[in-house]
Amino acid sequence: MTTESLAPLSGVDDSCLAQRVAGGDRSAFEQLMRRYNRRLYRLARASLGDEAEAKDALQDAYLSAYRSIGRFRGEATLSTWLSRLVLNACGERRRRSHRRENIVPILSTERAMDSAARVPDGGEQPEQLVARTQIRRVLERKVGELPEIFRVVFMLRSVEELSVDEIADILAISPETVRSRHFRAKGMLRESLAKEIDLAEADIYEFAGARCDSIVANVLARLDQT
Repeated sequence: MTTESLAPLSGVDDSCLAQRVAGGDRSAFEQLMRRYNRRLYRLARASLGDEAEAKDALQDAYLSAYRSIGRFRGEATLSTWLSRLVLNACGERRRRSHRRENIVPILSTERAMDSAARVPDGGEQPEQLVARTQIRRVLERKVGELPEIFRVVFMLRSVEELSVDEIADILAISPETVRSRHFRAKGMLRESLAKEIDLAEADIYEFAGARCDSIVANVLARLDQT
């Protein structure tokens, strides 16, 4: 089903969408997934720190949502209810992983970050796109290095721009704890990025190797001509 064919459902509110899904409307369920995919993926990624695991957890959560949405009564918002399902799915994946590690030692390897860049603006130059992609990769790596409890709050607050109260509701913590963790996450991130910049400063206008050899060769060549 194409995105265009879902257009009539784009204006349906969450409550009506949930009712239609509960009635077995697959197109409504697809609309629900497209509506919340990015936010819920980011939440799963922040919780698990791994792209493939996050995708699997998100799919598990959606299947759980489809089977249980008939019990959704609207005490919380649909987005909060879905977010809790995602966190539950992430927790179950961590528990299964721990059980496997207790049986067979596993060497974990870091998976490559998604290299897909955003669609550039009409006037954006290729080198600007490359630079922005590189910066994004550094930020993703540094956010990924944050402890989970801070990483999740940072993603929900700074990236998804949820309110403090919404995050508190999703994570079942107090608003004060949300603010504290968000403040701490930003502080750790700033410190980590500052160290990255300090290391990079030594390489600014780096001039060695082939570039150095080229200048030397050109000057010597000109001397030979005099």
